[in-house]
Amino acid sequence: MKKYLMYGAIMLALCAALGALGLSGLYWWASKDLPGFTKIADYRPPLVTTVYCRDGSVLGYFYREKRFLVSLDHMSPKLPMSFLAAEDDSFYQHDGIDPRAIMRAFVKNMQAGSIKQGGSTITQQIIKQLLLTSEKKYERKVKEAILAYRLERYLSKDEILTIYLNQIYLGGGSYGVEAAARTYFGKHANELTLAECALLAGLTQSPSKYNPLRNPELAVARQHYVLGRMLELQWITQPEYEEAMAQELVYKSMEDPSWQQGAWYLEEVRRRLIDFLSEENMQRLGVSLSRYGEDAVYESGLHIYTAVDMHHQVAAEAALRKGLEDSSKRRGWAGPLRKLAKGEYDDFLQQEAVSPGALEDGAWMKVLVTSVDANGANVRLGAYRGYIPVTTMHWCRKPDPKLATDQVPSIKDARQVVEPGDVVWASVSLPKERKDDWNPAELSADEVVPLALEQYPAVQGAVVAMDPVNGDVLALVGGYSFADSQFNRATQAKRQPGSAFKPIVYSTAMDHGFTPASIVLDAPIVYTDEATSKVWRPENFEGTFSGPMLLRTALVKSRNLCTIRVAQKVGIPAIVERAKAMGLEGPFANNLSVSLGAVEVTPLNLTEAYTAFARGGSWINHRVIRSIQDAWGETIAEFKSESHEAMSPQTAYIMASLLKEVVRDGTGARLKVLNRPIGGKTGTTNDEQDAWFMGVTPYLVSAAYVGFDQLTPMGKWETGSRAASPIIRDYRLAVEDSYPVMDFPMPPGIVQVQIDGKTGQLAGSASDETYFLPFKEGTQPSVISGTPLRRGQQDDATSGEELLKQMF
Repeated sequence: MKKYLMYGAIMLALCAALGALGLSGLYWWASKDLPGFTKIADYRPPLVTTVYCRDGSVLGYFYREKRFLVSLDHMSPKLPMSFLAAEDDSFYQHDGIDPRAIMRAFVKNMQAGSIKQGGSTITQQIIKQLLLTSEKKYERKVKEAILAYRLERYLSKDEILTIYLNQIYLGGGSYGVEAAARTYFGKHANELTLAECALLAGLTQSPSKYNPLRNPELAVARQHYVLGRMLELQWITQPEYEEAMAQELVYKSMEDPSWQQGAWYLEEVRRRLIDFLSEENMQRLGVSLSRYGEDAVYESGLHIYTAVDMHHQVAAEAALRKGLEDSSKRRGWAGPLRKLAKGEYDDFLQQEAVSPGALEDGAWMKVLVTSVDANGANVRLGAYRGYIPVTTMHWCRKPDPKLATDQVPSIKDARQVVEPGDVVWASVSLPKERKDDWNPAELSADEVVPLALEQYPAVQGAVVAMDPVNGDVLALVGGYSFADSQFNRATQAKRQPGSAFKPIVYSTAMDHGFTPASIVLDAPIVYTDEATSKVWRPENFEGTFSGPMLLRTALVKSRNLCTIRVAQKVGIPAIVERAKAMGLEGPFANNLSVSLGAVEVTPLNLTEAYTAFARGGSWINHRVIRSIQDAWGETIAEFKSESHEAMSPQTAYIMASLLKEVVRDGTGARLKVLNRPIGGKTGTTNDEQDAWFMGVTPYLVSAAYVGFDQLTPMGKWETGSRAASPIIRDYRLAVEDSYPVMDFPMPPGIVQVQIDGKTGQLAGSASDETYFLPFKEGTQPSVISGTPLRRGQQDDATSGEELLKQMF
């Protein structure tokens, strides 16, 4: 008997040895080409880059996979628990492999005759997703088990679980629990209830099948299973279970602000990030990233803090849209979008269906004209009826190039504008008495929607608003519609600023012997270019001449011929030097046309230059991005604007004062409604191809540009004053209350005196036109206008005619 027992023991030992040898061989065979798993420890999945406004709100997102990295302590405590109950309840007990689950899966697969269940732990699932294929083969399962065992000795359980909960796909384009919480419940992962956690955990088996937005019944059934497992495991109490089972689930997605308000700003951030995060630039700065350029922007989960203020951005967008619409209407009616035959009506109305929610006051839509009489047009907008009265068509008159728009007779008969079958733009236009009780959801099919005829503008424009204190770009609008064109005219379009360049000329003059009271001549001039022998006969916009006038008045009235004479006196090289000192990039031609703005600049660049007038002589470069952080909050880069000296504080103050005169008494008069100290300057190029307006205060510098993308005249009188200044006016009316009333601070070395507006001398009792103007100390006039000069004063004062002779 002992003999047989000994043989049996030997056989068992041999079998064990052979089994161990077999397992060793299997381990060697399976592990000989295993991938390295250390990259899991340096977990860097594709993450959403978040772009923030200056107040911390979200401007938008950049991503290829919608995944937000979140740690366990930033999740609801029931969230990891729910996933463990659904997927791996012994996660914190096993070493990466759960033999019980494997045996259970083996039996089920044997019964089914194929691989139906894997028995994988969460650790194995990470290995499968990040290192191996999802192919259902036993060879892959062996490799998966080996790697899972190794990974458990490399990372902690919490680290592995964190990777899993951030990596897993949960449907609806959502990767990880944070993205899923935002997609299905409009919440962050740390705000979820137990019922919501269980529903997300139930999605792992089949995200598409159990998607609650498409299959709510299946999703809830799976949620009940997860809650049952949690109760069975005693991870939740009976009252918690019952409360979660009874909770009514409300599905909603967190609003994504991307490419809506502030789309121009967001796109500018995207372009700059791609350039800044290039591998070459990061190496130069000594920054190491796992991704560079576009990959870094779309996959690195960066946090981008920008300078945009959405109050300013929304106001600037609205002001530009209105300004461009008004400019388009001043050119008259361009005609309908389409003309339909009666047989095409039904197809159009189905294609352009209008929901009740779209019928808010001011909303635009395409409508179909069904009948017209002199008083207006009956239209259809989807299933609804509308009416466009002729009173909203007054602007459809045919422009006369010799007359201003308001001098051309208005349209009195709607039949002159539209006819049945026309497809046109219209906006909901509620009378005051209907605004408060207007409820589009309660509209009946018989109710008539009040409308106004609209025209989609072909003209484009831009608005820039900049804080001159720190260089922050508070608003940036690059056109009428970002959906139609992503070309950013605020930063990418270089156009001539026209008279908006003149303050640069006059600031140079202030340092070359001129004062605000200097007499300059507004009279015809002929200039011959010595290099080309071409003759140039510049004119004022109005085509008239006013003779001698104060330099102050020449700027206020934007007189071209006065400016040219000033430029001749100080010299183009000095003006170009000043322009470059103010940050303008050029290139600059070496001729007098530069003094009238014959140099191409972007609206953003010109805004930077004008900060010199707001800052007391130094200009500051702009800042769009304030800082960049990685996914874990570590700072990659911080950006600060730098100031650059351009002119003396005294010259800057004098120019700021003269720009205020432009608003008080000149081409910027539309901004007087702000009722606070503000400087401004218009700009208009030849044939009204470009219109500009610059607004300046110590706390805000803003620019508006209007023009066609292809150099085309906008029409007579489409000037900086008419086309561009209303945009800045409307924008600043919306934001000025954010600032206290503030005037430009007067530096030492400035004196202010009352000046006779005709002679440039001190105002006297007979002066009927006077101005209170600043001077650099020692340059102010010393003779009272109308007073005979005493002996010894001849050297201190000259008449306008004598000064002109000296100058020209």
